[in-house]
Amino acid sequence: MSIKHWAAAFAATLAFAGAANAQQFFRIGTGGTAGTYYPVGGMIANSVSQPGKLIATAQASNGSLANVTAVAGGSLEAGMTQSDVATWAFTGTGAFEGKPKIADLRMIANLYPESIHLVVKKGSGIKSVADLKGKRVALDEPGSGTLINARMVLAAYGVKEADIKPEYIKPNQAGDKLKDGALDAFFFVGGAPAGAIAELASGGAGIELVALTGPQAEALRKTNPYFAVDNIAAGTYKDVAAVQTLAVGAQLVTSAKIDTETVYQVTKAMYSEATQKALQAGHAKGKFITKENAVQGVGIPYHAGAEKFYKEAGLLK
Repeated sequence: MSIKHWAAAFAATLAFAGAANAQQFFRIGTGGTAGTYYPVGGMIANSVSQPGKLIATAQASNGSLANVTAVAGGSLEAGMTQSDVATWAFTGTGAFEGKPKIADLRMIANLYPESIHLVVKKGSGIKSVADLKGKRVALDEPGSGTLINARMVLAAYGVKEADIKPEYIKPNQAGDKLKDGALDAFFFVGGAPAGAIAELASGGAGIELVALTGPQAEALRKTNPYFAVDNIAAGTYKDVAAVQTLAVGAQLVTSAKIDTETVYQVTKAMYSEATQKALQAGHAKGKFITKENAVQGVGIPYHAGAEKFYKEAGLLK
C-alpha cells in the first residue's frame, strides 16, 4: 500500500471511529415503576439527551443498592441512590460493611429530600420515638434503606429493637395493618408525598406524623452528615399537621471511569432553563432539583465533569 493510500485508509478509520464515538449511551438506573426514582429519572434522561450525540435512558431497577453496584460494574453509566447508601458504598460501611469499597463512585448531583416518615394513628398518644417502646412497629423489609434508617433513629432515641414488637413489611402493608388496628406505627423513607401514606390519610384513617427533633436528632446528624433537617408541610397529607423530621438526599451518581466531558454536558443540561421548567411541571419533587440543592449533603467526591459545572456556576470554590 502506498503512503498516500495508507494515509487515506487511516483517515477513513479515524472518521469511522469518530462517528461511532459521536453517539453515546447514558443509562440511568432508577427504581421500581411505582416509586419516585423512576418518573424523575425518566424526566432527567429526556432532558439531557442530545440527538446524534447522547442518548440517555432511564431503567427500572431495585433501587439504591442495585444502582451503585451496577454503576461500579459498568452496566449503568449513572444511577439514583439515597445519600447514605452512596456514602456507605464509597467508604465500605453500613450496608456495605465487609464488602469491597466502591472507590470509583462519584457524585453528579443531590436531587431532592427523601423524608423519614414515622406514621401513627391519630390519638395514639405516640408523641416521640421514645413512646414506641412496647408498641408494634413496622420497619420495612430487609435490604431496604428504610430499615437501616429506622434502626438508626430508634438507637439515637435510646430504643432497642427488643423494646418494640418489630414487623418487617412494606409501607403499603403496614398502612393496611395500622388502619385495622393491628399495628401502632411504621417508618417510611421517601419523597413526600408518598403514595402509601397519602392513600391512608385520604382514606379517612386519621394519621399523624411524629417529629424527629431535639438533641437526639442533632446527634444523629453530627455523626451522619448525609442526614438533613427537613420539614413536611401541613396538608402534604390530608389533615396532617406540619412536622419537622430528618431526610436523606436522593442523589444521581456515576463512576470516575465515565469521561469528564460527558458528565459535564449531562450536569449542564440538567440545570438548563428548559430542563428546570420540565422538572417543575412534571413531578412534585421536580422543584427541588436546582443547582443550589445539587451541592447539599454530598458525602462522596464529585465527578470531575460535575465539579467543572458547579465551579463555573459559582457553587463550588
